[in-house]
Amino acid sequence: MMETRIIKLNDYCRTEILSDADREKLKEAAEILKEGGLVAFPTETVYGLGGNALMPEASERIYAAKGRPSDNPLIVHIADIKDLKPLVSEIPEAARKMAERYWPGPLTMVFKKSPLVPSRTTGGLDTVAVRFPVHPAAMELIRLSGVPVAAPSANRSGRPSTTTAAHCIEDLTGRVDAIVDGGSADIGVESTILDVSGEEPQLLRPGAVTKEMIEETLGIELAEDAALKGPLAADVRPKAPGMKYRHYAPKAPMQLVMGKNGSEAVAPAILSCLLESIRKGRKTALLCSEECLRELKALDSFPEKDIIIKPGGSRRDQYAMAHDLFELLREMDETDAEYIIAEGCSEEQLGYAVMNRLKKAAAWQILYV
Repeated sequence: MMETRIIKLNDYCRTEILSDADREKLKEAAEILKEGGLVAFPTETVYGLGGNALMPEASERIYAAKGRPSDNPLIVHIADIKDLKPLVSEIPEAARKMAERYWPGPLTMVFKKSPLVPSRTTGGLDTVAVRFPVHPAAMELIRLSGVPVAAPSANRSGRPSTTTAAHCIEDLTGRVDAIVDGGSADIGVESTILDVSGEEPQLLRPGAVTKEMIEETLGIELAEDAALKGPLAADVRPKAPGMKYRHYAPKAPMQLVMGKNGSEAVAPAILSCLLESIRKGRKTALLCSEECLRELKALDSFPEKDIIIKPGGSRRDQYAMAHDLFELLREMDETDAEYIIAEGCSEEQLGYAVMNRLKKAAAWQILYV
């Protein structure tokens, strides 16, 4: 097991301009990347596990550190728009429009790759996923390293993504060379992934750059990959991270409860699921909104003293839901819960990204009421 250095930034990069002290600390991490090592680092979405995207050996180390299937492609991070052209064979007009409006930011785009990018970085695909993060520490680290940085989420494969350095330390100590502690990620769910490599743009993963925002920018009705509707077949190669395999999941199995027409039926359905789980002798946990918890407490037979409760904020605050989601799922792992029942939310705007992660965390075990 290797030694993992913890590089703690002083100001947690809450301003656009890094302090000289933090810039010096990032030089150490950048040298590790240059030499083919692995560094976990903060971005505005979640923490990333970085390696030199142009070194097949570094990509191999990323897969090994995460325990990640080798056909699951990595996202390549750049620190300047001019760094895109060498990585791709063409830049479609849709990509130009999206980059002009949303880069740097929480948007990944999938392009036809250039020969410069090793197939080990792309999971054997002829396309490459590229992101230009806005987080100042991420931008400076990539700039100082002088190389594009392949960086999936900095967690063990299948586990909830990491939004703090403490999460990275829990998952990756002894598996990576360094972890940059830059405080809590601002957004809390991974970047939007938009495929611009085909004839028409296609949404592969929802995120903070929402489907509605993309459609408004491009003036189209955006197509969506089949992976957003259900699990992919075993023989299908994923186009982007998190599309095929068990992902974002806590240790205990999860049941998701969603309302088709408003939320009135959700609380009674959740109560029924809770009582059934308790009847089966399972230590049961509940993840729900503040509003749902109030509705449950108003119902007869709510087993409040017999369950683990993790309120997830208000239904009206999508940004708080996204920010806290992975933290709450990891908190579930710290309990003795054997089964988790979770409330769904609206799939409009950022709620689509939250529900995408919850559906995968629940392995598509969904009760619609």
